[in-house]
Amino acid sequence: MFETLPQLILNTFRNFHKDDQMLSKKNKKYVPISTAELEDRVVSLALGLKKLGMQPGYKLMLLAENGPDWIIADFAILCLGGITVPVYTSLTPEQIKYIAADADVSFIACSHKHLLAKVKSVLPELPHVQGVISFYKSDDPEVHSAEALQAEGRKISQADPQLFERQAMSVKPDDLASIIYTSGTTGIPKGVMLTHANFISNINTLAKLYPYSDKHRLLSFLPLSHVLERMCTFSFISRGVTIAYAENVGTIAKNLIEVKPHIMVSVPRVFEKIYARIMDSILKSSPLKRKIFFWAMEVGKVYGSKKLVKERIPISLKIKHALAHKLVFSTILEKTGGQIWFFVSGGAPLPKDIGEFFHAVGLNVFEGYGLTETSPVLACNYFDHVKFGTVGPPLPGVEIKIAEDGEILAKGPNIMKGYYNKEAETREVFSDGWFHTGDIGYLDEDGFLVITDRKKDIIITTGGKNIAPQQIENLIKSSPYIDNAVVVGADRKFISALIIPNFDKLREYAAFSNIEYREPLELTKNADIINMIRTEINRLTPHLASYERVKRVSILERDFEESEGEITPTMKIKRNIIEKKYASLINSMYSE
Repeated sequence: MFETLPQLILNTFRNFHKDDQMLSKKNKKYVPISTAELEDRVVSLALGLKKLGMQPGYKLMLLAENGPDWIIADFAILCLGGITVPVYTSLTPEQIKYIAADADVSFIACSHKHLLAKVKSVLPELPHVQGVISFYKSDDPEVHSAEALQAEGRKISQADPQLFERQAMSVKPDDLASIIYTSGTTGIPKGVMLTHANFISNINTLAKLYPYSDKHRLLSFLPLSHVLERMCTFSFISRGVTIAYAENVGTIAKNLIEVKPHIMVSVPRVFEKIYARIMDSILKSSPLKRKIFFWAMEVGKVYGSKKLVKERIPISLKIKHALAHKLVFSTILEKTGGQIWFFVSGGAPLPKDIGEFFHAVGLNVFEGYGLTETSPVLACNYFDHVKFGTVGPPLPGVEIKIAEDGEILAKGPNIMKGYYNKEAETREVFSDGWFHTGDIGYLDEDGFLVITDRKKDIIITTGGKNIAPQQIENLIKSSPYIDNAVVVGADRKFISALIIPNFDKLREYAAFSNIEYREPLELTKNADIINMIRTEINRLTPHLASYERVKRVSILERDFEESEGEITPTMKIKRNIIEKKYASLINSMYSE
């Protein structure tokens, strides 16, 4: 059993010999990379970096799009005993400069010219950076191409064939593997220090709960700089799973059909959009098709619920389910490539009804929970352990308890070493060996963890009521007319909501209701449209307490954007930024 990430990749090189260990798009077609080629590129790049001056304990910032080059560079660094500092490609030059300086990086690797331009613009202010590496050929004399480094590395390997393995095996479990900067939804990013042992604890545990193997394929699209995608990639590689990379978020639907994956790791926003598209298509279909669809969904839910609790399924229900599959479910499944075994959902709460919907169709969507600081998984649903509306039971070996104020505390081998160069902040999140997650939740009667909200996101009204906005937002977003929502109301008498509409549905409603307009944006100010949105929200939240009901709404003209600093690269809302940016609009909802 491997104890470090270098041992993990060496194990893969020795035990899995595949022609398609990785797949990436080139000239509009997927091109395979064999295990042997992967090994050659990792080994040669590592030795090339070593000649360049990379030493154990040195840090390399990895600024690149998803793809084989990202993973190859990551393993090359790790096998030298180096420390990877992954960052999102969407960061501004100033943000790159801050992280590079804060983490004391010695090298920076980039995948494209536009990323290199960002680095070059701040490089004079980073005197400790010893070298810049590019994944493409560059005429810049100050930049080292990965290809040239690999050529040098192959010469070194030929002269000393055992050098790479000696170097890799010298890495210890408690050595630092990565410094991952938090996305900064609530403040200045902090560098989370994760050791090889931290990652390995999650990797080995999840591989037991989800028995994937070298017979399976994964479609990868979440940023590898995000800890969930990266840890899962490590775990999949450890079992020889073929990894195919989506071209981008906008091509996922096409890539699913091309790759026909068995597994995909995603965030709730993607499932919400898939669900919305399916439901919109059904609601536009003929009365007969709608009737068949909703009958099939009812059959799927009954069949799925019995299967979950391992209850005997009557023959009559099996026949109905087979018919529902033929008439409805098969069409939906084909759009995922037809071979999906399971999806993983993380990063934010998955609405319960959406999890139930996919399960009824025959798609397993396993929701989990964790943080960058926990490597990242603390709890997850899996096969025989599924309960919708929860994030599953704690992982084996992980302890979870609930503090008096409802905060989730955790302890286990996956908990971070601390925040880099921030001892005070590290002390703040630990007490008596327990890590304070900053999330509010509870363990239900079956030991499944339920997340209520972020502790810092809890809204306290002037009446002293504590309100968890995420649960309300998830209910609101189930409307076909609403794409996104942010609930506000801290230190106010009541709560209100900023609404991102589905403009296609608004236009349909306007046509049906004879509402005249010249530009679609006019609909966001139309009183009839605003009243319709309020009616929709009331329809979806009848069971909430009176103080949890949204009293007023404002419809925005566009969705929240990462480029505007309003969401993280994994689509999480930056509430403090949004509330500041839309302060005047929010204030107008509370004006007498």
